[in-house]
Amino acid sequence: MSLPEHAADSGKVRTRWACCLGMLAVGVNGTAIMAALPTMRTDLALDTAGVTWAVNGYLLTSAACIILGGRASDWVGARRVAQAGLLLFAAASAAIALAPGAGVLLAGRVGQGLGAALAVPGTLACIGQAAAPARRAAALSAWAAALMLGFSLGPLVGGAATHALGWRAVFWCVGFAVLSAAAGLTGAPTAGDAGARGRSPVTFDVAGFALLAVLMVSAVLALDGLPEARRAPLRLVLPLLSAVAAAALLVWTERRRADPFVDLAGLSRAPLFLRAATIGAIAMFGILSTLLYFNLDAQSPSGLGLTPVGAGLILLPLSVGLFAVARLAPRAVERLGFRGSTTGALVIVALACGVIAAAAHERVVWMLGLGLLLFGAGLALPYATAPRLALASLPPEAAGQSSGLINACTFLGGSVGVSCGAVVYPLAGLAGVMGLVAAAALIGAALARGLPRGADDASARQGTREKLP
Repeated sequence: MSLPEHAADSGKVRTRWACCLGMLAVGVNGTAIMAALPTMRTDLALDTAGVTWAVNGYLLTSAACIILGGRASDWVGARRVAQAGLLLFAAASAAIALAPGAGVLLAGRVGQGLGAALAVPGTLACIGQAAAPARRAAALSAWAAALMLGFSLGPLVGGAATHALGWRAVFWCVGFAVLSAAAGLTGAPTAGDAGARGRSPVTFDVAGFALLAVLMVSAVLALDGLPEARRAPLRLVLPLLSAVAAAALLVWTERRRADPFVDLAGLSRAPLFLRAATIGAIAMFGILSTLLYFNLDAQSPSGLGLTPVGAGLILLPLSVGLFAVARLAPRAVERLGFRGSTTGALVIVALACGVIAAAAHERVVWMLGLGLLLFGAGLALPYATAPRLALASLPPEAAGQSSGLINACTFLGGSVGVSCGAVVYPLAGLAGVMGLVAAAALIGAALARGLPRGADDASARQGTREKLP
């Protein structure tokens, strides 16, 4: 091998490692805050809304902007977008670590959300471009595994760091890891950057982007205003009216554009995409609402009275189930089919919610561990397979927008879960939240009955559209 070829191969390896490190850190950040939030609430004097928006600020910004991140990768090059997103994420993490109060915390979380919206699609495109065609599937699998591993380890990492060093250490560590990933992408051009430089200028649907963002934020604000609807009805009515107006305007504008931000006409002809995206959103609804309100309950004196590291350790079975089954998901689908595997997994989630609620109420640790293991294992399969099925239902030329949409739906599902939990938790505690998650899981199981029966269904495996019953 000549020296230039060796240097090129080294650059591709460095790019793959940098992309995986970045996604590992982003994954850890997504769930580590759940273990740190009870301590953050005390240190920063956060009220209930502050706790909710410490999570939702990140999720909503990511959901609203991730489609833009995917398109930006096509316009200016994946490496540039990935690096910009990672650098922004690192700067926002440092701001959170230095936050004196709720305002800086929220601004930092919004910055992290925007950074993730650029880094997730950017690194995905980067790692695909840096791999040889024969190894591209393995590279993409490694990227997804790094993100899932970080997501699974987040509660333990967040709990341990908060207990040993304080909650600010969580964000310093995440920021350093993301900064290292950005440095790893320096001087490692990819094929996408060269292609982007040669493309003609594109038009950007500013109205579609803005209306989609307004719709998402207004819907979540309406949920937040629900508990105080009697005392302050405008907190519910105004965002609800804003959401309805934004939805109507979004439909009106996008159907009239040749290159819409969201191709509503194409989505209406792909019911399988909508069904799979909803199931993916339900999976994130369950994961994030459970992690947040379990940690609040477990670390409260009236709950289990655990330290942050104790709460992280007791959540380890959930992390194990989530990561292990996510890696085994393709085999489960191959054996049971999309319909059978997803339906069964979501029914298991509903049953596990009952076990968790009962065990937490009775303070039976072994039973709680079993319930969390079943919960993580059950949610891993729809979380891992819904994006694959959604993407397979649309034509390959729509892959960029489709990837952004499925990620937006997933982030939005988590945000809705956190907001719904904020309504239920003060009224019914952890048991109420687990009942809410169980209901969502059963809705998902009903939707899964419309998925293709077998893993070898031509319409599901080869990316053609399937008309659902």
